[in-house]
Amino acid sequence: MQHVSFIRMDEGTAEDYAFLNALEDEFVVALPDRLLAALASLKDSLAGYQINRLEHSLQSATRAEADGADIELIVGALIHDLGDDLAPLNHSQLAAAIIRPYVRAEVAWIIEHHGVFQMYYYGDAMGVDKNARDIYRDHVWFDSCEKFCRDWDQMAFDPDYPTKPLAHFESMLREIFTRPPFDPAIINPAS
Repeated sequence: MQHVSFIRMDEGTAEDYAFLNALEDEFVVALPDRLLAALASLKDSLAGYQINRLEHSLQSATRAEADGADIELIVGALIHDLGDDLAPLNHSQLAAAIIRPYVRAEVAWIIEHHGVFQMYYYGDAMGVDKNARDIYRDHVWFDSCEKFCRDWDQMAFDPDYPTKPLAHFESMLREIFTRPPFDPAIINPAS
């Protein structure tokens, strides 16, 4: 297997970085496959609920699609809890970081803030402030995030809901995650 010549980045050559860029391009192209595998692995999480985390994610996306949401919101609903396994205390931010380069800013904001908005539906029962979302009350996307949580996320724990399978959403996920980034500064902040 070919490797770069350096052991410190400041010693790399143009050839080294051309080689690495080609490998990075291949890695980026394979992102949809890794996301589908990560979603599939959610079937083993969310103990205690009547459905697992994969079913919750699929049901959220199914509800978004049934409600007439656009592809960006449907895929956002599909991956919104993808960070639960690795970032249980800030899963919303992790999921938002994953989708941010590929969708409009509104969708990334919704995914990033859905955790605090979701508390509205269970905060009292958990002894936390259910109205913590009110700090965003004047934000332009407050209503969009409220709808996301009210109509899709908090509703998506029903084992009898006719939920579409992951295969149904695969082409949508691939479409979103093979787009060029909306904002090149996200990938290269110096731009």
